[in-house]
Amino acid sequence: MPHRAPHATSTTERGAFCTARCTCGWRGPARRARSQARTDAERHLADAEAGSEAGEDGTGRPLE
Repeated sequence: MPHRAPHATSTTERGAFCTARCTCGWRGPARRARSQARTDAERHLADAEAGSEAGEDGTGRPLE
């Protein structure tokens, strides 16, 4: 199994918007609600964990 970098998410604010980001390069959509940005990050972590078993490329998109 190849070595995979761990995913670590955070949120950043720009004006009235909050965006979730990950150390893998993933970035969620801009949200007005911080709670929704945090939910986006949680979903990304869950998808990344499942993707390591399902053959995803680390961006949340399935391999073609």
